[in-house]
Amino acid sequence: MASRPMHIAIVAPPWYEIPPAGYGGIEAVCYWLVEGLVRRHNDVTLIGAGESHTRARFYSTYNPAPSDRAGRNVPEVVHALAAARILDELQPDLIHDHSLAGPLMAEARRAPTVVTTHRPVEGEDGRYYASMRNVALVASSRAQQSLAPDLPWVGVVHNGIPVESYPLSVEKDGYVLFMNRFNPDKGPDLAIRATREAGQRLVLAGMCITPSDQRFFDEAVRPLLGPDVDCCGSVDSDQKRKLLMGARCLVQPIRWNEPFGLIMIEAMACGTPVVALRAGSVPELVVHGKTGFICDLPKELAAAIEMAGTLDPQACREHALRSFNVNTMVEAYEGIYRRLLGTRASEPD
Repeated sequence: MASRPMHIAIVAPPWYEIPPAGYGGIEAVCYWLVEGLVRRHNDVTLIGAGESHTRARFYSTYNPAPSDRAGRNVPEVVHALAAARILDELQPDLIHDHSLAGPLMAEARRAPTVVTTHRPVEGEDGRYYASMRNVALVASSRAQQSLAPDLPWVGVVHNGIPVESYPLSVEKDGYVLFMNRFNPDKGPDLAIRATREAGQRLVLAGMCITPSDQRFFDEAVRPLLGPDVDCCGSVDSDQKRKLLMGARCLVQPIRWNEPFGLIMIEAMACGTPVVALRAGSVPELVVHGKTGFICDLPKELAAAIEMAGTLDPQACREHALRSFNVNTMVEAYEGIYRRLLGTRASEPD
């Protein structure tokens, strides 16, 4: 199998086009992975929703993408069933599934299925992953893998981004940036309180995806808004880069074990340090005292925000280039693919 290009089918989630115009971290990772695999002369098929702007063969399960119903059950299942029919016809060498329901079909497939665990691996999510058959799981971080060591892991691959495409700025505009979903896990309320305590201005960029997000925003975030908080809502890719480039720091006061946190490496690519609470993948992504500050308690965030201006933007950029580039991600996945295909080829029929 290693002597010829692999035919890899990438199944993306159904919620946003690829690449996404704004929100859609998993879809962005799928885009960069697909482009990297094509550059390395693999035969790549992408299954997603809406339109695609990649160099891979593309099949759409929804047009337009059902972004306004993100997280709902029916679009997820319809997407999985449509993807299964496409895969039956294509017969790829290997399937790399980034969706939630898609891996339910893996047990009946001849080709191996790799699943990147973009979701938590604890609680019900963990039970779901543990119940899958004929899948090889890839963790997004070592921290994630450590939370469920008995799952069928075949590796850990950090997400990568095209760092060179992000604008670097060593001159900052002075504001603090929060850019994420408006839900309790992401801590926008903590971001407001900490930035206000530090005497800084906060730009609050994000969106409510679910009704529970909206309730949290209305009850816990909206009452905290004031003249020192610029709540700009959802932003597109160009706006995101401009905000990341100009920020004094990105504040990530997460309240959960985030599997990765793509926005943190995007910030560092722009030369912007990250101030975050110690949870999930944060210690793997941020170099404390060099590319940001990692706090153990919310009460420590304000001081860290004040200190963020002492950090070197170039060091943030270099860390992102060295550790979180697309080529490194693609090479790691290729190694996993070839290892699985080699194992499968050596198994008796």
